[in-house]
Amino acid sequence: MARRSIWNGAISFGMVVIPVKLYPATDSKDINFVNLHSTCENRIRQPRYCPHHEATVESGEIIRAYEYAKDQYIKMADSDFDDLPVPSRHTINITQFVDLASVDPIFYDKSYSLEPQEIGVKPFYLLKQSLESSGRVAIAKVSIRQKENVCLLRPFEQGLMMETMHFPDEVRGMNELNLPEEEAEFTKQEMDMAATLIDQLTGEFDPSLYRDEYRVALEQVIEAKLTRCWPGAHPSNRNAPLRNRWRRNQ
Repeated sequence: MARRSIWNGAISFGMVVIPVKLYPATDSKDINFVNLHSTCENRIRQPRYCPHHEATVESGEIIRAYEYAKDQYIKMADSDFDDLPVPSRHTINITQFVDLASVDPIFYDKSYSLEPQEIGVKPFYLLKQSLESSGRVAIAKVSIRQKENVCLLRPFEQGLMMETMHFPDEVRGMNELNLPEEEAEFTKQEMDMAATLIDQLTGEFDPSLYRDEYRVALEQVIEAKLTRCWPGAHPSNRNAPLRNRWRRNQ
């Protein structure tokens, strides 16, 4: 099934404008569980509940609001979000180019794939090849889902990847940890031994060598329980997604 874009806009730097679409670049493979009532084994629901009316509220009856003091709210309309005078709402505005090594991974948040719209194919790949040949990445700002983000654009496989980034005040760093004021001292023999071990384990990063062993083991437990409950169960039943994921991990 074709992926659905979550944002349409353009990459902009200087006089260059590249129309693009934005797609989530990763999928969570976590195994999700539901809560059952122990006496009847029916699924426990979590309704939207209004304590004032003691009733479940439909989604169409819900509005957003900002709590400026305890139990004091300012109601927000959709137009309040849509009419914000922020240039990055429809534009990935590149502000500078930097060496990738100068960006610490702690700032990375989420990954998104960029796809050029038809009229933007040539400048899209001109930007990609320029980044590859220079060894640099682009730093920009973009607004997605009612939040402005600093982001990083970098070449990835046949296209461009966009990494949204944390702002500096969102990074907690090491200040709250109880760390020694001075680093420990080591002998030359200890340093040589550590360097030898690092050399032995050094190589090119191959992501295909890694998999979520915990998830695979948990799927095996669920598969065994499923087989005991339905000995002749076929992958076409409602558990097929789990079974298919399990086969792909073999």
